[in-house]
This record gives sequence, structure tokens and C-alpha cells, in this order.
Amino acid sequence: MVDMLILSVAAMAAEEAEPTALGFNPGAWVAIAMLVIFAIAIWKRVPSAIGKALDANIAKIRDQLAEAEALRRDAEALKAEYEAKAEAAGADAEAIVERAKDEAESILATAKSDAEALVARRGKMAEDRIAAEERTAIAELRSTTARAATTAAASLIAERHDAGSDKALVDQAIAGLGKR
Repeated sequence: MVDMLILSVAAMAAEEAEPTALGFNPGAWVAIAMLVIFAIAIWKRVPSAIGKALDANIAKIRDQLAEAEALRRDAEALKAEYEAKAEAAGADAEAIVERAKDEAESILATAKSDAEALVARRGKMAEDRIAAEERTAIAELRSTTARAATTAAASLIAERHDAGSDKALVDQAIAGLGKR
């Protein structure tokens, strides 16, 4: 019985034999086709073309990085320049405020001494001139005060514009470069 079973399995195996062409089974034909495709790819220099394309992309990325670095250095130089200008403007504003105070004190002192001298020498005419001088002094004082307030406001703006906000602007500009 075992003999019969072996004979029937052998008969079935003989009936289901894999087809061949020119002595090669389907797996061999697939291997031959792959070898032909690889040979054509090498013959047409596909790997070197891929390498050249990758090298071109690498060079392009390096150029973009170099340009971004140059822009970053330029931005830092501009930032340093504007910080120096802001400090100089702050010092100028303080000097202007001091000069304005000195001028206001001088103007007031002059106006008072002139007023006293005129009152002593002339009566009614002196009073009219004193009133005119006081109006002039007040107008000049208002003008000086307005200039001082303007320069003080400029110095406050310069003080509140710090390096942290400049750094954030520079970083945002650099980050925007890569998105183009």
C-alpha cells in the first residue's frame, strides 16, 4: 500500500512539472531579465547621472547655506550698527535735554533781570515790555519743552528696542529665506 501511495505521488509530480523555455524555468528567466536591465542601466550610465544630479543638488544647497550665512552676517552687522546709532542717539538726546534745561534757566534768568531793570527805569512802557518778554520767554520755553519731550520720546523708543527683538527679527528673516 505504501508502494502505491509513492507511485501515485510520483505520477502527480510528473504531471505538474514546471514549464521551461530553452531549458530555463520561470525563475531563471526573471533572473536573466534583471541582469539585462542592470546591464542596460550601467551601459546608459544611469548611476553616474544619478550621482551628478545629487552632486548638483548638494552644490546648490551649499550655495544656499553660504548665502544664508552671508545674509546672517550682514544682518548682524546692521544690527550692531543700529545699536551703536541708538546708543549715540540716546546720548545726544540726553545732551539736548540738558542744553534745553540750561537754556530755559538762562532764558528765565535773563527775562527776570531784564524785567527788573525795565521796571526800575520805566513805568508803563516797562510793564508792556515785560509782558512781551514774558510771552516770548513762555513761547521759547514751550518750544524748548516740546523739543525736549520729542527727544526724550525718541530715547525711550531706542531703549525699548532691545537685542532680543532684533535677534527674533533676524532669525525670522533667515527662516524665511529657506521657504522661497
